[in-house]
Amino acid sequence: MVRSTQPDDQIISRRSLIAAAVGGAFTPIILAGCSPKSADFNSIDLTGAAYAKDFRLKDHFGNIRTLAEFREKVVVLFFGFTQCPDVCPTSMSTMAEVKRLLGKQGSLLQVLFVTVDPERDTLPLLKEYMLNFDATFLALRPEPDQLKELSESFKMYYKKVEGKTPTSYSMDHSAGKYIFDAKGSIRLFSKYGAEPQAIAQDIQNLL
Repeated sequence: MVRSTQPDDQIISRRSLIAAAVGGAFTPIILAGCSPKSADFNSIDLTGAAYAKDFRLKDHFGNIRTLAEFREKVVVLFFGFTQCPDVCPTSMSTMAEVKRLLGKQGSLLQVLFVTVDPERDTLPLLKEYMLNFDATFLALRPEPDQLKELSESFKMYYKKVEGKTPTSYSMDHSAGKYIFDAKGSIRLFSKYGAEPQAIAQDIQNLL
């Protein structure tokens, strides 16, 4: 298992997918210097962290997006890819349930799915993938040469895992969710597997 510099992060791999499917836990890696878990939040408190500051990426409609565009909303951003068999769709379904639990406040939530597989994840494919979960969710696609810089700026791990054919590869990647407040500041990191109720409560505390 490759370690990540992500705070209390979890890495999706072919082996860990099996563990996730049966309720197993990934090995957490804590980044030294991050704020300890706050009594007010279920997620890890990252208030004041000097990373995950911004991005400039094309969404699945072809529009360039930055974090600043989503001011006045709580943003939940996580990394994945459309051919992920289990963990990514689980995370998407979790966020759809979070929005439902928020009720009227759901309009103040913006979910962003950033692909780590720009080779296969075209904009039309990402658009179709979002519609499986919620029409307001946005997929973001970095160009292949942007992905490395983006991963470093978010302290996110990813790695291509070769398959039997050139197109049958998989992707290992960090599985947690970054949560930004309505001013665009990074505030929380939610581990993969967190219950929708816990995430919804954290979002309500930020609104």
